[in-house]
Amino acid sequence: MAWKKIIPAKRTENIKYAIRDIVVLAKEVEKTGKEMLWLNIGDPNIYDFVTPPQVIDDTVKAMRDNQNGYAPSNGIDEAVNAIRLDAKSKGFKNIKEIFVTTGASEAIDIALTALLNAGDNFLLPAPTYPLYDAIINKLGAEPRHYFLDEENNWEPDLKDLESKIDENTKGVLIINPNNPTGTNYSKESLKGVIELAKKYGLLLFADEIYDKLLFDENDKHISMATIDTNAPIITFNGLSKSHVVPGFRIGWGIVTGKDELISDYNEGMQKFVRARLSANKPEQFAIKNALLTPQPHIREMLNKLKKRGEITYNRINAIDGLSLVKTSGAFYAFIKIDLDIDDFTFCKRLINEYGVVTVPGSGFGQKPNTKHFRVVFLPNEEILNRAYDKIEEFVKKLKEEGK
Repeated sequence: MAWKKIIPAKRTENIKYAIRDIVVLAKEVEKTGKEMLWLNIGDPNIYDFVTPPQVIDDTVKAMRDNQNGYAPSNGIDEAVNAIRLDAKSKGFKNIKEIFVTTGASEAIDIALTALLNAGDNFLLPAPTYPLYDAIINKLGAEPRHYFLDEENNWEPDLKDLESKIDENTKGVLIINPNNPTGTNYSKESLKGVIELAKKYGLLLFADEIYDKLLFDENDKHISMATIDTNAPIITFNGLSKSHVVPGFRIGWGIVTGKDELISDYNEGMQKFVRARLSANKPEQFAIKNALLTPQPHIREMLNKLKKRGEITYNRINAIDGLSLVKTSGAFYAFIKIDLDIDDFTFCKRLINEYGVVTVPGSGFGQKPNTKHFRVVFLPNEEILNRAYDKIEEFVKKLKEEGK
């Protein structure tokens, strides 16, 4: 009897991840010997950003002290306590639970899995980080997108958000500062989202992984959980970006809100937290100092990122056919294309012909009849300027072709 072909589950059909998928094409082009300029992945370690020594020292000490077994499911006490103190210093109240996870990604997966049934929908910003779409599709639910308003600094379009809510809507996501737009949301917008969630009985997700990466010292990040302490909110954060350790895979979720609103759901989440045993244990020993002691490396990071963000803003807006809303945090720019070409073809040709790797905006979701591409401005100024020279040359070529 012959072997039978193994067929993947139908849930795999809608799983896409543009940030990584574009790398497959770029690697093929790289094999031809073309120099590649990588502006596609938000990993600070592959550029000129270095993990703070204290983070490494604390982790190594834990390993040498034989802290290499299982951790408690929710995380070691000193890490959980540090996360709690850090949250309280920001104004968090009504903290019901803290759970340490294998990156913020695992916390997001657990929170969505405990919430959604097949046929439910969950509201995501457009554009958004594509992980959310992938998990929701995996669960047989619907990722439903509300628009961010490019004409209003990419703030949430509250009217559009409300129009997307129906009886099957279970929750709404805010990514703040936003990936891929780099926007730090206003308190007014956050209040508006909370009021809609309250009106329709929705759970709120607050992805705040970039909260420490704001360029202007006078710019303040506002955590959603500090605005309404009764609101049922799961806040996601971690060390990956701010402490230059994405490979450590250390993140967490913070459950806040009125007990009668969130206790049953929280217990459902905790079943999944316990079932997967624990996050990496040694790395958790880096959390206390990372959150509760001075971190001078962050200001050094921000000085670099602010300069590179300004270069990106000025260079892109000097190219006829492209435009960019100024970013205020993280390290992303979501660039509008006003040319007779779709964004996937734009990015594909930019890779093939010029070796510049960016990600098409369609991979993040975007408003219909708009076209964008995302760049990561982590590379140094010399690489960025070379990349923008090539993008400018490519746009000129496209204009010549269109004559």
